[in-house]
Amino acid sequence: MRKKELDLVLPPELAFDAQQLDTELLKRAQVQPEDVKFLHRVKRSIDARGRSVQVRVRADVYLDTPPADLISPTYTYPDVSKGKPVVIVGAGPAGLFAALRCIELGLKPVVLERGKDVRSRRRDLAAINKEHTVNPDSNYCFGEGGAGTYSDGKLYTRSKKRGDLMRILQIFVQHGATPDILFDAHPHIGTNKLPKIIEAIRETVRNAGGEVLFDKRVSDFIVEQGEMRGVVTQDGQAYTGESVILATGHSARDIFELLHKREITVEAKPFAMGVRVEHQQSLIDSIQYKCEDRGPYLPASSYALVQQTHYKNRQRGIFSFCMCPGGFIVPSATAPGEVVVNGMSPSRRDSRFSNSGIVVAIELEDMDLKKHGALAGLRMQQALEQRACQMAGGTQAAPAQLLQDFTRAKTGGQLLETSYQPGLVPVDMNELFSDEMAYRMREGFKAFGNKMRGYLTNSAQIVGVESRTSSPVRIPRDRETLEHVQVKRLFPCGEGAGYAGGIVSAAMDGERCAEMAALKAGVRAI
Repeated sequence: MRKKELDLVLPPELAFDAQQLDTELLKRAQVQPEDVKFLHRVKRSIDARGRSVQVRVRADVYLDTPPADLISPTYTYPDVSKGKPVVIVGAGPAGLFAALRCIELGLKPVVLERGKDVRSRRRDLAAINKEHTVNPDSNYCFGEGGAGTYSDGKLYTRSKKRGDLMRILQIFVQHGATPDILFDAHPHIGTNKLPKIIEAIRETVRNAGGEVLFDKRVSDFIVEQGEMRGVVTQDGQAYTGESVILATGHSARDIFELLHKREITVEAKPFAMGVRVEHQQSLIDSIQYKCEDRGPYLPASSYALVQQTHYKNRQRGIFSFCMCPGGFIVPSATAPGEVVVNGMSPSRRDSRFSNSGIVVAIELEDMDLKKHGALAGLRMQQALEQRACQMAGGTQAAPAQLLQDFTRAKTGGQLLETSYQPGLVPVDMNELFSDEMAYRMREGFKAFGNKMRGYLTNSAQIVGVESRTSSPVRIPRDRETLEHVQVKRLFPCGEGAGYAGGIVSAAMDGERCAEMAALKAGVRAI
């Protein structure tokens, strides 16, 4: 096989213009277009360490026919309308990719989603933003596509050993995502494009004979002789199958409560809580790119920060989480009487604002395990979210404070313009958090200010609370079979079970659980 491997350093205007990039690649490979069988872009990443921003591009120029799997691989889904059913609870990334994998393996997925389809869900999101009304079954966390549908759509993961990362990206492309996600170092889709992609995946499932049902909140489990045989929904309907894949997401507190009530083992697990910090995107660009104007080619810049803090001889990390360049802060409560914030970005990341979670690690020893047992972290989340709501006036308006004022324990500064639609209420954020959490955040922000000159400023503000970073509960499963350690034919899956941390890792975990469910049903995984 004849191919030329290229590893180039290019200016942004070449690297981010598709036509110019292809022309430059062929020029550097010293070949004519008619001699090329296939041009494979391998990876594109930004290098902003020097005085001027450069973009590193790796590509392979094939002069012979390339491997078949490189040329727009297409995954096919057979008719499984008469196949053995598998019940999948939750239509987020884990649930939807579990459904697609079930179909490939000849099983019929029956997906039950407590919320609404993506189109109907928009009305409930508008009600949160404009009317401060939270629908417990349809919001930024619950509904078709899960929390990831209305987020930045980041597709980066460090969990590459859990599955085939490229396969997940290719399936997204097959359902409408831009092919750029296949070679960008930090790919994202964008909240404006994700809904149509999720709809396309749903239609693939239905066209293959699977089922996707909405407004189907699970209220009970059907357990017979130590095996999970199905679920009962709030309307009294029972759904049974070969197995149950539980992919409910990190905010399905009623499922954790139900498992606990039914004495199906769950465990408390570490997680993190804190705030969203909001800057002007132009400020972050100037810090990261070292220029006043990033121009038309460079994307909105991001950052990743981490710092160890010490409080009464206990060390805890504080770190940035789900950084959303050119994005918005959104209300992510799942019940009335609580305030939760998250971040999202459109595909172009063209908002004037930048925001990121800045969160403190919460370990098991920080929780009241003696009083609350396995649900100790969940109770800790609830208490902070309810306190945030009370301090901000009992609506979806969020408590907030100027960043530098917070680190100096100074009150009274007037808040800035914000991307958070329900509005902000000025409070002393040091009073919202425990003394330990507030101290760790102050120390963390000071350290971040030293790492990124200009970051620690009263031209930024913090907004609370960012508390849904991950599930505070783990649903334990066998490492080999992925079944629950106590109840057979129950496959805890994705973020809600404590085995994923984003769209891609959840999708990969969904596929793995589908494969194990297929083996349990007597179908050999492929």
